[in-house]
Amino acid sequence: MAASGGPVRVRVPATSANLGPGFDAFGLALTRYDELTVIPGGSGVTVEVTGPGEGEVPLDESHLVVRSIRAGLESLGASVPGFTLRCDNRIPHGRGLGSSSAAIVGGIAAAYGLTGTPLDRDAVLALANEIEGHPDNVAASALGGFTIAWTEGETGRAIRLEPVAGLSVVAYVPTTQVLTKEARGLLPDVVPHGEAAANAGRAALLVAALTARPELLMVATEDRLHQEYREPAMPESLALVHKLRGAGLPAVVSGAGPTVLVLGGPPEGPDGIDEENLSEMPVTSQDSEPGRLPEAPDGWRRYELGIDPLGVQVWPADAEQLLAEGGNERSRTRVEPLEAAD
Repeated sequence: MAASGGPVRVRVPATSANLGPGFDAFGLALTRYDELTVIPGGSGVTVEVTGPGEGEVPLDESHLVVRSIRAGLESLGASVPGFTLRCDNRIPHGRGLGSSSAAIVGGIAAAYGLTGTPLDRDAVLALANEIEGHPDNVAASALGGFTIAWTEGETGRAIRLEPVAGLSVVAYVPTTQVLTKEARGLLPDVVPHGEAAANAGRAALLVAALTARPELLMVATEDRLHQEYREPAMPESLALVHKLRGAGLPAVVSGAGPTVLVLGGPPEGPDGIDEENLSEMPVTSQDSEPGRLPEAPDGWRRYELGIDPLGVQVWPADAEQLLAEGGNERSRTRVEPLEAAD
């Protein structure tokens, strides 16, 4: 069946997986986005990329978004022989912020838009898991908010939970990349039973911390399952995690790294941040006032982010005007002007 829809626009959030102890299960959708425009027509594909990945990713059928569009169309029993794909990327590549998951989920969502099919997020998640190989990032990308993902047989499943109001994230992003395959290759096949049990308890506590008790984020983000094992691939990231946690900040490695996240922003209460413990961290002078999170170390970038509430969104390419004339609140949420590319 040939798809009969017109051009579509897709917006898909960055994500962070694991969040410390929630290895291969927890995901969080973040307010940094890739935007895709797909214009059907012709018999081949034209791919245009701006932002992260420009000049690096393939511009043909092997592009991950193209492959995901094709997979999505096949799952819907439809085809689009040719199209132009425009990728306006803002999610850093190879940094543990879900760029590949965004490409996969965004491509599948585009297929739904091209066929005029209402977005089935559970089906998007299941197909994205087949392509990605694990469901944690794709779950948050598809559903938004805080997600807990698992597999039943070969099928990726997830539930979405509402993060506590006002939860924020500060991401420290280095210029270097770490491949997920490389990071996973450092993990042992067996871990001590006591360490696994402690990690399970912290993961359960993190659910409560992220949804109702943010004051517990520091203890809830302790990890004994994967972060320390990955230090050889990202020693600077683990050093930053240790420094921030030593100052009382709930810092974790984002996904497979090397990005470092601080969940929840500066701690509240009389103790606040332990400034003395941060004194040796290279920070810029304007960001070293008491009570503030430090600026990024030299060669890193810092992003202050919120939690994306909706996950991937898809509209006809002229949806902005339609939504300006009406539509529900949840739809309008996703059509504010895009942030400027860095």
